[in-house]
Amino acid sequence: MFFPRRTTVAVAASAALLSLVAACGGGSASDGGGDGSVTIGALSNGAAQESTIQVPTVDAIRNELPQQIRDGGVLNVGLGLLPAGSPPLGFTGTDDKTLTGVEPDLARSIGAVLGLKVNLTDATWENMFVGIDSGRTDVGISNITDTEERKKKYDFATYRQDNLALETLASNPLTFTGDPSVLAGKRIYVGAGTNQEKILLQWKAQLQAQGKDIDVEYFPDNNAVELALASGKIDAAFEPNPEVAYNVTQSAHTPTPKRSAGTYSGAGASLQGLIAATTKKDNGLVKPLADAINYLIANGQYQKVLATWNLSNEAVKTSEINPPGLPITNS
Repeated sequence: MFFPRRTTVAVAASAALLSLVAACGGGSASDGGGDGSVTIGALSNGAAQESTIQVPTVDAIRNELPQQIRDGGVLNVGLGLLPAGSPPLGFTGTDDKTLTGVEPDLARSIGAVLGLKVNLTDATWENMFVGIDSGRTDVGISNITDTEERKKKYDFATYRQDNLALETLASNPLTFTGDPSVLAGKRIYVGAGTNQEKILLQWKAQLQAQGKDIDVEYFPDNNAVELALASGKIDAAFEPNPEVAYNVTQSAHTPTPKRSAGTYSGAGASLQGLIAATTKKDNGLVKPLADAINYLIANGQYQKVLATWNLSNEAVKTSEINPPGLPITNS
């Protein structure tokens, strides 16, 4: 999945630095250690509560690694967050250098299971894939959707659901469980040219055929959307679930707190979309990645990472290798 990044005040403060780093070939940060401690939620400017989890090296999984990576002791992880970051997925922390967010925290946790130092390299979305293709990057962990088109070049180890969500005021009783009829007569914001717009317009057409309608609204930026929600100009905003999770967290102690009214698969009604750690096809890394993620799931560290970033509603029960992805006709 990829969606337009919204620049927040905290992220905007570091955008210039990130752009400078990008011009020099991409930002990088080395993480990991030998004590089994992984710090999560660090330097988040209120987006998460910092804590430490214990993640031991699991030799049986480490031994599955390609020998070159195991002997080198480093897992090179690509992020596609430039130029402005995308909280809570990944962004530059309050020290203007540390990469924080659910993706960096999961990457560090996976590296700890594998007994590897994690080197996080930030780049634009397109250049992240260039890094994977060239072998400079071992794995992309950056909200990448499992699609059948991408499977031609990459292997996937899934670790999160790919969901959209309806953001509304906490005081609004709207509840969405997948039936678009509850949106009839509602004013819903959606970003132009996005996957969620495509889905919302399909729902609008369905309802119009039944003599009902959805009033689809567009705004230029996040501030305008949040003001429209707060003032009652719109009933809800249909956005990527991580974006909604971040807005809910940021608004919790304001006069107009927000909540999620429900989620919907980014792949549509017939398939649960999945986000996956992405490696070059047949490079031997996908199985140890999936096994490391499943270790984190089985032992609770995975759930703590997602909860730290208010993304528990995207948890998977198991990491799968190359499950059915978004069809080529829809990707």
